[in-house]
Amino acid sequence: MRWTQRASDGVELAVVEFGGAGRPVLLLHGLMGRATTWWSTAQWLVEHGRVLSYDARGHGRSQAAGPWTTDRMVEDAAAVLSAVGPGLVVGHSMGGLHGLVLAARHPELVTALVVEDMAVDFRGRSAADARAWFGALPSAFSSLAAVRAAFGWPRREFGEYMAECVEERADGYHLLAEVEHVVEIAAEWADVDHWATLDEVRCPVLLVEGAESVAPPGQMTEMARRLPAARHVLVDGAGHLVHDGNPTAFREAVDRFVRTGL
Repeated sequence: MRWTQRASDGVELAVVEFGGAGRPVLLLHGLMGRATTWWSTAQWLVEHGRVLSYDARGHGRSQAAGPWTTDRMVEDAAAVLSAVGPGLVVGHSMGGLHGLVLAARHPELVTALVVEDMAVDFRGRSAADARAWFGALPSAFSSLAAVRAAFGWPRREFGEYMAECVEERADGYHLLAEVEHVVEIAAEWADVDHWATLDEVRCPVLLVEGAESVAPPGQMTEMARRLPAARHVLVDGAGHLVHDGNPTAFREAVDRFVRTGL
C-alpha cells in the first residue's frame, strides 16, 4: 500500500507499507536511496509489526524542497511516525543519523532504534570530494547494468541497491535524487557533529557496523559507550550496506534486539 504524508512545511512524502500488523516499524533509507530499497529486509521484519518506509524529501517519489538539513528531515520522519503511532525505527546511513536525532527530540515516538553503519561525527571530511565524484557521473545511464557497474565497486550489493533508485526516461536511466541536493545533505555532516544528541536518547539502541564501514574507526564503539542503553555489533563480510551485504547476520542481530531489548 502507498500513501502520501504531508510534512510540517507542506512537502509531500511518498510512504510505502510492506505489510505486517501491530507496532509500527519505520525504515529510514540512506542518502540517494528510497523506501523500496528495504524490500528484502521488510519481508522478515513484518514478523515484528506493521512495516513502512518513505522516500526522504528529494528522493524517490517525494517532493524535492530544502532546506537540506538534518533538522528538517528529522521532522519529516516525525510526521510519518506521528501518523501511525510510536514504534521501532531502523535507519541505514543517513537514516541512522536521522533515527538518532528523532529518538532524542521525539522520545514519545521511538520505542527502540537500530542504527546501521552510521557515525555522528564526520567533521574534517570534504564535501568537495563527494561533489567531484557525483559530478563525474553521467546525466543518464544507458542501462540498469550500467547503473550497477557505476555503483557496484567495491561491493556488488550497492550496485543492486542503486539500480532500485533510478527511473527510465527517453534518454536512459536517471537517478531519483538530484546530485546538488545529496551533496548539500552530506556537506552538513562535514561541519556538524551529533555527539551531544546521544545524551538525549533514552530508548534501547542497536548499533550495527559493517566490517568495511564508512564510519571513522572506533566511532560506533564509542557511540555505544555514550548511549544510555546500547549494544554494538560488528558484522563480518559486510560493507556499508550491512542488511544486503550480510543479511543473515543483520537479521539475527535485529531479531535478538527486538525480542530482548538489547
